[in-house]
Amino acid sequence: MSLQLRCLYTHSLALVVTLLLFTATSGDGDAVENITAVLGHSVTFRCPSNHSTPVEGLYIQRFKNDKEVFINGFYRGRPIPVLPEYQNRTKVNETELSMEMRNISISDEGLYKCLVFINNKPEISEILLKVTAEYSVPTITKDCNKPGDGGAGKSCQLSCSAVGGYPQSTVRWTGLNQSLTNVIYNRSSADNESKTWTINQTIVHNCNQPTNISCAVGGSVSHTITICETESFPFVVIVAIAVVLVFVLLLVFVVVMKCCFRGPQRGTQEHTHTYTHTELSGDTKLHELLVTLQIFIKNLNVFCISLFHR
Repeated sequence: MSLQLRCLYTHSLALVVTLLLFTATSGDGDAVENITAVLGHSVTFRCPSNHSTPVEGLYIQRFKNDKEVFINGFYRGRPIPVLPEYQNRTKVNETELSMEMRNISISDEGLYKCLVFINNKPEISEILLKVTAEYSVPTITKDCNKPGDGGAGKSCQLSCSAVGGYPQSTVRWTGLNQSLTNVIYNRSSADNESKTWTINQTIVHNCNQPTNISCAVGGSVSHTITICETESFPFVVIVAIAVVLVFVLLLVFVVVMKCCFRGPQRGTQEHTHTYTHTELSGDTKLHELLVTLQIFIKNLNVFCISLFHR
């Protein structure tokens, strides 16, 4: 910064301090205006003025570390030197008595002061800037056990997490009976650089009925999942039923075949030998089939017992 600019900057600040000390016009009793900016976006500070008299100057300052820091402004048509951190991010509109601040960061949050100079007297107003950042869509997961898996009844462990938001928030669950819920993990942490927050929570929910749930962090809401579902008919049981049906059909087939092999007696002697041979042959095949079915039934019993003991 050149010597001339330093002198101008020093003179301007000295003027502000002098006017603040000796002026009778103050906005201390006025309400603070609240404005909100989104992280990384722009915001405009508008300084109110109720006079039609030409404005001599505009100073916009902020309270930082218990001190007032000059941000940007002008006096009698001349710009005032700006600190490096605000040089490329702020722009004053002398006609509208406003200042645009770009690329908002969380460190910009705080209380600002407008000083509008008319007839060498400042009209003072305050603006409170709040910064927000939307959280990511929360990630929701579930891990449900079955009755008897180390507990008396079915329960689900549910986790919800979201990142990149500001200000700090909490996890909110929708669809849960709070009396059946216990929080087992709850942690919030801020990023050292961006100052944005990461929110994590894990809970255990004791099931009493199927429930559709979701979780929210800030203004972001997760997708909906279903927990505590009733057990669907096990596939292995369906297979066992199908096998039993096949067995019944085979049994019916055997009975039919047995009736066919044991047809009515022939009246003539010439067919007696042939019939006896056929009957013996049929009985032999029937016996073999019955033995096979007995083995099948035995194996089926073993299979079914193993299914129901899993």
